[in-house]
Amino acid sequence: MSGKSGVTYFTNSWSDVVYRLIVYVFLSVFAFVCVFPFWVVVLNSFTPEPIIARNGFQVLPSVLTLDAYKYLMRGPQLATSYQVTLTIVFLGTVAATIISAMFAYTIAHPRVKHRNILAFITYFAMLFGRPLVGFYILIVNTLGIKNTLLALTLPYLINPFFVFILVATFREFPFELSESAQIDGASDMRIFFIIAIPITLPSIATIALFYALLFWNDWWLALLFIDVAKLHPLQMMLRQLIAQVNATRYVAGTVELGPIPSNSLRMAVVCMTIGPILLMYPFIQRFFVKGIAIGAVKG
Repeated sequence: MSGKSGVTYFTNSWSDVVYRLIVYVFLSVFAFVCVFPFWVVVLNSFTPEPIIARNGFQVLPSVLTLDAYKYLMRGPQLATSYQVTLTIVFLGTVAATIISAMFAYTIAHPRVKHRNILAFITYFAMLFGRPLVGFYILIVNTLGIKNTLLALTLPYLINPFFVFILVATFREFPFELSESAQIDGASDMRIFFIIAIPITLPSIATIALFYALLFWNDWWLALLFIDVAKLHPLQMMLRQLIAQVNATRYVAGTVELGPIPSNSLRMAVVCMTIGPILLMYPFIQRFFVKGIAIGAVKG
């Protein structure tokens, strides 16, 4: 409604107020459900083991201690697992992002003759996956890369779902630019790295984040192909601490660390595992929404 001075006033009806109230309540409950497990994990990583053994996990522990973190820091396994994980995440993310982007660019390019066949093979692999027995034989017997970092990176270098996200992005790419660059003498590789990647950078950054999460959270490949503790990534270390009884030897190696704070130690390992990957989001968040939406269907 408009006043005498020409200023427009907006009034909220009861239905709008109720709707906003419902939305705020739902979002508050959802945020609480998401944050509460982290709260419990973080605080109980600082809780003394006798208190957890006597009273269970605490929402507001009365006593805090750094015993679990000191135990982890004194043993060599945490540093070793961190080194393995960071190596896998960095090398795997860079290689997988570049390979997937090049493959998606090939499928999306209108002048590639067999792009539909490549798209069908990718779609078939996404639907049916890989057979476990044949996959194991390929890695162990044919390629012979068991107990190497290649076994933890090579199987994830192309994710069909991520490729199709990039294909949708590259289909919005104006290929007239590549034709103009070819007329000026630019090669396909130069066109891809100098022209295509800068234009589609938001989507590529989003896929890089997805790959980083994939490599960071993976323990399945380590369970299949890694038999030595010095090549265990962080997620495999966490699984070993939860699954095996003799966690002291696993964490400490040959170092004598004394009694193990088992429950608080597991919480501490979870905190050490999820902490660094959470720090990546603020740096890539500005690309995230734009990168997902850039290849969406436009009306």
